[in-house]
Amino acid sequence: MKENARYSNRRAFMKWMAALPTLAGFAAQDLAAKTLKSAKYGAKQNIYTRIGVTPIINARGTWTYISGSLELPEVREAKQEAAMHFVDLWELQRGVGKRLAELSGAEGGLVTAGAAAAMATATAACIAGTDPAKIWQLPDTTSLKNEVIMFGGRISFDSGIRASGGKLVVVHSHDELKAAFNEKTAMVYTTARGERLEKAIPITKDAHVPILVDWAAGIPPIENLSLPWKMGADLYTFSGGKGLCGPQCSGLLLGRKDLIEAALAQSCPWEGAVCRPMKVGKEEIMGILAAVEAWKQRDLSELDKEWNKRVKKIAQLVETVPGVTTELQIPEGGNRYPTLTVKWDEALFKLTVQECAQKLRDGSPRIEVLTANNPSTVPGVHEGDPKIPRPARPDALRIISMTLQPGEEVLVGRRLREVLNDARKTAA
Repeated sequence: MKENARYSNRRAFMKWMAALPTLAGFAAQDLAAKTLKSAKYGAKQNIYTRIGVTPIINARGTWTYISGSLELPEVREAKQEAAMHFVDLWELQRGVGKRLAELSGAEGGLVTAGAAAAMATATAACIAGTDPAKIWQLPDTTSLKNEVIMFGGRISFDSGIRASGGKLVVVHSHDELKAAFNEKTAMVYTTARGERLEKAIPITKDAHVPILVDWAAGIPPIENLSLPWKMGADLYTFSGGKGLCGPQCSGLLLGRKDLIEAALAQSCPWEGAVCRPMKVGKEEIMGILAAVEAWKQRDLSELDKEWNKRVKKIAQLVETVPGVTTELQIPEGGNRYPTLTVKWDEALFKLTVQECAQKLRDGSPRIEVLTANNPSTVPGVHEGDPKIPRPARPDALRIISMTLQPGEEVLVGRRLREVLNDARKTAA
């Protein structure tokens, strides 16, 4: 035991030595960090604190319940300019749709009130087309094709499909997909990627049924703007308020021209269309176009370097606490940002991941980190196959670099180190 203690102390000492250059730099940054804390998260009044709302340091990522992402400067500028003029929304959607087609390679594009709104709009388009009587009939689908095959299982957002009149048919394998088609099938929906999607698309083509591919968190990289179309998808969608850093209430629906026209026929400003309540304004329309244009010019590798630097600073700080380790990686699939996982022995520290996250949330400044907990999911939701119980996964505290603003990594690192060190000392 004594040998283990000496080894642990020696490791902690070596980490302190390795962190000294960074800590020296932090000392110089302390004044700036305190100024940032006071200006953005302290007692100083701002637009939120004046109504009793506390701003957050977002180390969790682009989650809607903590307001997604921050808009790019180009987006804010475009929205401000768009707000100065009146326009015909049909003309605007078609004009922006043409430009989105040029940027993506797809035949057409439509700006929606988010990726979930794109799901509803696409469903309505595939059920009713451009027939005015059918559009007015929705969400009543009597005598209409209304089955939507959910390839891969249900998701938390499939209420958008059901709201437009879609009846869910849940399948998980490619063989189940082949067997699910009938004369009532209107659309296939999936979040699949890679080889699984590549195998599914030809099956939908053979059945002559359009497939909607949902990659809500698929940008960056911006190359994904074209990828589903190149793979043969009929329709596909991205969120505007996540990695694109566009308006929070915006999304993209891209794909076949005829289906995009049908989607527009289901949408605002058409009075009587089922998706009329999912209104998207001229500011959001021009804002998300500005976001796409901006990403076409950005160097993701340079952004990754900056995001890496931020979480590496946090890692160096928290690893000075004996018994704390970190791991840095970029997840596969959506939300592909440098992500720091912070680990410690919860039993030894007498501090669980959730307790640590709560202490960060309750502190000043208020900090949100990523854990297994999702406070924005309706408790009754069960994604995937309800017959298959979810495997228990160990909880972990993760820090997403993309949503940290310059200087915030110092505040996060210092506060997390303080919480972990206090827990270690108290448990000793």
